[in-house]
Amino acid sequence: MSLVRFTLEDGVADVRLNRPGKMNALSDDMFDALIAVGREIAADRRVRAVVVSGEGRAFCAGLDTSGFSRMAGVDGGESFPANAPRTHGVGNRGQHLSLLWRDLAAPVIAAVHGVAFGAGLQIALGADIRYVAADAKLAFLELRWGLIPDMNAFALLRELMRTDVARELVYSARIVDGAEAVAIGLATRVEADPRTAAFATARVLAQQSPDALASAKQLFNVAQDSDLASLAMMESVRQDMLVGTPNQVEAVKAAGEKRAPKFDVRSSS
Repeated sequence: MSLVRFTLEDGVADVRLNRPGKMNALSDDMFDALIAVGREIAADRRVRAVVVSGEGRAFCAGLDTSGFSRMAGVDGGESFPANAPRTHGVGNRGQHLSLLWRDLAAPVIAAVHGVAFGAGLQIALGADIRYVAADAKLAFLELRWGLIPDMNAFALLRELMRTDVARELVYSARIVDGAEAVAIGLATRVEADPRTAAFATARVLAQQSPDALASAKQLFNVAQDSDLASLAMMESVRQDMLVGTPNQVEAVKAAGEKRAPKFDVRSSS
C-alpha cells in the first residue's frame, strides 16, 4: 500500500496521506514518501493547484510515537539522528517537509479533519490555505514529550497569529477545535467537508494564470522577512515579468471573450 497517494486531474494534484490505520501518523517511510511526491509535483508543470488531505479518520496524528522512544533512547532503542545537520537546503528532513509546499509554484490547500497534531499540524501550516472541519482537533503536542515543535512551526506561526497566542498554544500543548483555529489565525475557515471545499477552491485556482499565481505566491512567501523597499521592488519586477507574456495575453482575451482560459503551462515560473 502506498503511504501517500498522488493523482493529477485537470491541473489539480490530489495528495492524500494514506496510513489510515495509524491516523496517518508519520513514519520514516512516510516522510520519505511525502518528500518524493513533493518533488514529483515540483517537476510537473501541469500542476496548477494542490490539495493535501488524510485518508480515514484524521488528517495526521503527528509523528509515529515510536519515534519519541528512539529520540530518548528508551529501552535501548536506536538513537535518533541529530537535527542540526542541514541535509535539505536550509533545514533538515522534517523542516524540509513542512516547507515543501511553500516551495511549490502552485498554491497548496490543506483539508483538515479529525486531528492534526504536532508534525501533522506543521505540514498543514506549510500550505497556503487551510480548511478545517468544525470538530477537527489541532495542537502542538511536542512539549508533552519533553520536546519542541521542530518543523519550522516558529517561522510559520509568526505570519499567522499574535506571538502570545502562539506561545500559549506551544507551551501548553492545548488542543483547539476548528472554530477556534480559525478565530486565532491557525486555519483559514471552517468547512463541513474540508476536502470537497478544498477541491472547489483548487479548481478555481487552476483557471488562473500559472505565472501570476507563482509570482503572487513568491511575494507572499518573502513578505514577512522583506523590508518595504525590497518587497515593493520585487513586486514591480515580477509584474514586469508578467506583462505581455502569452499567459497574460490569454488571461485578458479569455476575460474579454467570457470563456475559460487556455494557459500554456510550459511558460510557468
